[in-house]
Amino acid sequence: MTLEEKLAQLVGFWVDQGDEVVAPMAGEMASSTAYADATVHGLGQLTRVYGTRPVDPIERAAWLWEEQRRLIRETRLGIPALVHEECLTGLAAWQAATFPTPLAWGAAFDPELVEEMGALIGESMRELGIHQGLAPVLDVIRDPRWGRVDECIAEDPYVVGVIGTAYVRGLQSTGVHATLKHFVGYSGSQAGRNHAPVHAGPREIADVFLPPFEMAVRDGGVRSVMNSYAEIDGMPVAATPAYLTDLLRETWGFDGTVVSDYFAVAFLHTMHAVARDRGEAAQLALEAGIDVELPTGDAYVGPLAERVRAGQVDEALIDRAVRRVLIQKEELGLLDETFEEPPTSIDLDSPAHRAVARRLAEESVVLLTNDGVLPLASPRRVAVIGPNGDSSEALMGCYSFANHVLAHHPGVPMGFEIPTLAASVIDAMPDAEVTVVRGCEAEGDDRSGFIEAEDAARAADVAIVAVGDRAGLFGRGTVGEGNDADSLELPGVQRELVERLVATGTPVVLVVLSGRPYAIDWALSGEGAVAAALQTFFPGEEGGPAIAAVLSGEVSPSGHLPVSLPRSSGSQPYSYLHPILGGPNEITSADSTPALPFGHGLSYTTFERAALSATASVSAGDAFTATVRVRNTGERAGTDLVQLYARDVHGSVTRPVAQLLGFARVQLDAGAEATVSFDVPTARLAFTGREGMRIVEPGEIELWVGPSCAERETEAAMEIIGEVHRVTASDRRIVEVSIER
Repeated sequence: MTLEEKLAQLVGFWVDQGDEVVAPMAGEMASSTAYADATVHGLGQLTRVYGTRPVDPIERAAWLWEEQRRLIRETRLGIPALVHEECLTGLAAWQAATFPTPLAWGAAFDPELVEEMGALIGESMRELGIHQGLAPVLDVIRDPRWGRVDECIAEDPYVVGVIGTAYVRGLQSTGVHATLKHFVGYSGSQAGRNHAPVHAGPREIADVFLPPFEMAVRDGGVRSVMNSYAEIDGMPVAATPAYLTDLLRETWGFDGTVVSDYFAVAFLHTMHAVARDRGEAAQLALEAGIDVELPTGDAYVGPLAERVRAGQVDEALIDRAVRRVLIQKEELGLLDETFEEPPTSIDLDSPAHRAVARRLAEESVVLLTNDGVLPLASPRRVAVIGPNGDSSEALMGCYSFANHVLAHHPGVPMGFEIPTLAASVIDAMPDAEVTVVRGCEAEGDDRSGFIEAEDAARAADVAIVAVGDRAGLFGRGTVGEGNDADSLELPGVQRELVERLVATGTPVVLVVLSGRPYAIDWALSGEGAVAAALQTFFPGEEGGPAIAAVLSGEVSPSGHLPVSLPRSSGSQPYSYLHPILGGPNEITSADSTPALPFGHGLSYTTFERAALSATASVSAGDAFTATVRVRNTGERAGTDLVQLYARDVHGSVTRPVAQLLGFARVQLDAGAEATVSFDVPTARLAFTGREGMRIVEPGEIELWVGPSCAERETEAAMEIIGEVHRVTASDRRIVEVSIER
């Protein structure tokens, strides 16, 4: 291969890149290279051929198949391009199914269902000739002010790892490669600001940010990783071999490809200013371990070629990256593919897609409070009020095709069915008279609709008030990439709307449709409290019917908070995984206690967890068993999330006051009970010791099971004995669960 042919394999090309901003600084960073010129020597990847603008999938597939044939026919080496797409909430393409956002995956606590969803997404991608998906996001939530929280799964690293790895397995089972994002530390940004510096120390990086990625690499076999935009302690990840090579490849054994986040290589020059020009930026990234520059070849083609010819870059580094790319293409079958017959029909939103979307949406609805008004018992008059009550866009996250792309194309139809909450309530309650009133917008200070909303509430038996977010990018919307927040109050005048509706005296059921948790403690208790509150995190195309089914009682809620519900923005960043001094205490007047804790979630029935028992002692490095009995003590069937927590009482470094070890969704009929057993590797209690190594220490461990991290309903104790155990690759990372009914 010539140098030009090698470099061509290390870059993507964004054929459709236009004026629409669907990536950070896309307008400023747009490539000036013509497509015909960029493919003379071949091409590594095609960037978002379906997901940049609304194109008919079949027509676009015909173009893509012909383009692949042209690359085979007209370039010397005849190597097709790998095609990548976004797929965080489903394939980001026109007419494709839109699933719940990852924060809803976390609320459902159902890895098996997420794996099933991943397989459906992968099947759609493979049919359209897409080989690599830029998902899942494995950033651990540290600050809900960060706009990209809706792309994340949870604030607990184990939950992120288990559910994210399940998505990887599902997607890759179809022959599509998953890409882990954003490696590493991205969500720990200063003050929750996108691309801001990260000040995490090596222990927080190792114990909080890295475990989900390690699980997806070692247990999920992921084939691609994307770097974080972040700088950690002044060192941009894109130029840090300690992460991208030493840890990822040499320690964890990753042997796939590392791709740059969009424009991240050039950002080493333009944003981080650690490179004098794009050529030096390319050298730093290549040396660190980034194999492929996305979305275009702004640094890895001309600027890098100049440095190679000047003797400043060893061509062996390029050969290393090219080998990885060609191995990936071989794994995907691209080197033997002839692209003879493009698809002539495809259903990107089949009944199977919608069935999984519905189940995941239903499981993700979190019942925060309920004074008995829910489920609604055949109300005669219902008012659906609020900016999110009659909006399809309010059901979808930032990386849904509708909010990501169609927002730039007004007038283009959605391309799939996505009934609003209001329409779904009308369908679910056919005997009720349903009035729909907006009241206010999600943003802004227009109160002109308040009086109409109050009148509608007074005339109703119950008012369902839907508030929250409108997802978008870079200033368009209230949450999403680039939409970070100073406040955790509901945007605009939504709080005032809710308070005025509560004051009418009509029972108010608050439905929060959002991409981040908001400080809504004022609505949950006290004089101005609503009658009931549901938290839903962008539940996707079946979200409206799913929420309506919960409201009507057809479905009993089973979601739980994957992130603490904050009391204020001033208490951030906050995590339930805090040491003693990270929580409320007598030496500070500030109270960081969340309004509702991680793991909280009510049902229409009640559960009793009792008789927790555990292995009395276990050697560090081995595994122990914890067993608990759970019983449905209510009058209807329901699903309990059995949560096993631990506290390492004394450690050589400070330890969290609570840590989730394992969890299990257990469905029980009224009066039924089950015994849940957790087989827990002691590596679940590992941490980075004083010498910088991950270890399991001997010592006393408190265990408990309860309805959240904050409540010890049934307790046990055990002891880890023996010598300090240094954790290695052979240590099991996953808790195995068995349920005996």
